[in-house]
Amino acid sequence: MFSKFKIFWRMLRRLSGDDAYERYLRHHAAHHQDETPLSKAAFFKQWQDEKWNGIKRCC
Repeated sequence: MFSKFKIFWRMLRRLSGDDAYERYLRHHAAHHQDETPLSKAAFFKQWQDEKWNGIKRCC
């Protein structure tokens, strides 16, 4: 029962973007060891800018 809750919680966090910074840090540690990772605030600012900049509609 508890493991099902953990799986559900992980899926919910991933869908909502709540774990985005943690995933970024894991990726950064695995692939970019020679660079300094973004701070949490800088990461979320960049993430929001990429998400909302530009035209996001069909018409």
